[in-house]
Amino acid sequence: MESFGSLIGSPWVYAVVALSVLLDVFLPVLPSGVLVIAAATAAAAGTATDVPGILILTLCAATASVLGDLVAYRLAWRCGDRLDRALARSRRLTGAQERLGGALARGGGGLVVLARFAPAGRSLVSLGAGAARRRARDFLPWSALAGLSWAAYSVALGYLGAHWLGATWLATAVSVAALFGAGAGAAYLMRRRPMPGAGVVAQPAKAS
Repeated sequence: MESFGSLIGSPWVYAVVALSVLLDVFLPVLPSGVLVIAAATAAAAGTATDVPGILILTLCAATASVLGDLVAYRLAWRCGDRLDRALARSRRLTGAQERLGGALARGGGGLVVLARFAPAGRSLVSLGAGAARRRARDFLPWSALAGLSWAAYSVALGYLGAHWLGATWLATAVSVAALFGAGAGAAYLMRRRPMPGAGVVAQPAKAS
């Protein structure tokens, strides 16, 4: 882990983290969260350079998260009809899309933030918002908040875990378990928590 920590200042580490976070909106199986935590744990093994490394890592992961959301949103916007047909095959996905529409219409974008922590929630929200042609100004600010919250939480887990348990793979494993726990909690809330006016669908923006 200390050897990995010596690489945290390398641009390649940030590039790999950014690419993983950006792509996992399309491939949720990518271990982007695990990679962010491992990088943060490794950064904690450094010396005075760990704080700048942590800040850069957080901004890198958050920016990549928002960019990935934006790419998925625009692709779904252009292919909305086909994606709508795919979503219509699943009652669960259709219900989630309706809740998203109602939440965005009321300015309740907390659902976007919550979904960022849930497994595949980011994909559903970004693609669903684009397919339903929600206005970018209703979606992107919440996407930015979601990306920053997720990145800060993931980095903090790795950094604090390293300081409490040492910069070891055990600290990384404990931090990853905490991240998965947050994801399970977010998924539970998305399933169980009633959204007021969930059946209300916002008026889509005009196609550009």
